[in-house]
Amino acid sequence: MNILKWNFNMKIRLVAEFFFGLFFWMYLPFLAIYFAEELGKVTAGILLMCSQAVGVFANLIGGYLADTYGRKRMMVISAFIQAGGMILLTIANSPILNSPWLTFLGFAIISVTGMLYNPASSAMVADTVEDKDERNLVFAVFYTMININVVIGPIIGGILFFKARFLLFATSSLIFLIVAFMILLLIKESLPDSVRQEKEASISKVLMKQVKNYRIIFTDKVFFLFVAAGILISQTFTQLDLLLAVYIKESIPVQTLFSFSDFTLTTNSETLFSWVIAENGLIVALFTVLVTKFANKFNERFLFFASSVCYALSMLLFGFTLSAYVIFIAMALFTLGEILVVGNQNSFIAKIAPENQRGQYFAAAGLRWSLGRTIAPLTIPLAGLIGYKWTFSIISILALIGAYLFELMFKEIKKKPEPFSDHMKVG
Repeated sequence: MNILKWNFNMKIRLVAEFFFGLFFWMYLPFLAIYFAEELGKVTAGILLMCSQAVGVFANLIGGYLADTYGRKRMMVISAFIQAGGMILLTIANSPILNSPWLTFLGFAIISVTGMLYNPASSAMVADTVEDKDERNLVFAVFYTMININVVIGPIIGGILFFKARFLLFATSSLIFLIVAFMILLLIKESLPDSVRQEKEASISKVLMKQVKNYRIIFTDKVFFLFVAAGILISQTFTQLDLLLAVYIKESIPVQTLFSFSDFTLTTNSETLFSWVIAENGLIVALFTVLVTKFANKFNERFLFFASSVCYALSMLLFGFTLSAYVIFIAMALFTLGEILVVGNQNSFIAKIAPENQRGQYFAAAGLRWSLGRTIAPLTIPLAGLIGYKWTFSIISILALIGAYLFELMFKEIKKKPEPFSDHMKVG
């Protein structure tokens, strides 16, 4: 696939979101550690859960707004508000002020408005790329770009977050503003006027309409099972910057990874966590497009199930080891589960969504992330009560239940009319 032949919107987004994501990943993995240390595990868990609960609402209404006011407008508004949240983070960690509570507020603003951005962003891809296999690859390329940032960001952030936080946040604020202006000035609207939804007169009417629309969407058993399975499985990958971060920080001792002659490579908890996150990003960056092309040869039923099992096994490995080597192996298995479905999940949504409701379908599907993200912080206080082994085991079981729900989903697809079943490639 030749990126130079992409739609102009996609090219600008790829460049802008690369720089946005690079600086975002310099601090995101370390915030759970910061909040747990500064505010306590229980308080940190509750606050993170509350911010994500607000994000659920933002995600749902974001789909309607993207279908009504346009993809670009919602992306621009979200990008500038996120830049404002980043500026607040900078002020809260400046030489004249050190406030964990303002830091949390800034982070919450960025998280919530990110939920407004995502449905519009995903719908723009669906608007622009009609071919199913090509769309899979476009989503895969964007995901690869994100994970290149996941390689570089945590390694740099592991140093700057703990030693030069103000400099990191100040630079990130500038980058966020540049990205916002790039989206404002360079990207063109992709929502056709012919499918633009009618504007409602008041927010109350909007909310009532959303309740009705999403109720109708979720009466489709296939889509409901897809979202339900996704919420359960999200309890694995949402733990990368939550439970896994705290677990490595508290439990994994300093270890020698490699020793030859006078050279010795050792790792402590902070560097190990940075390297593990970078490993995840590196594998995704190198192999996502290749694996997506290979995965297109298989039916979605197999891919969704295999991905869920990989997630489940990786959680068990994380929770039952103190070895850095096993942590790296677990992350490799986790990442395999991740890249097996990275393109197929978004393409699956695009296939079943009516053209005039794509934003809402992507928003409703985003509940996998937003609701999962809301529940996920509970694992931090839970680990304090029952221990890390039991907590990781529970997460693993949830992933296996998610795999079972995917199986039920594809059985439902087989009950649909034959053209629908063929279109879904259930095999």
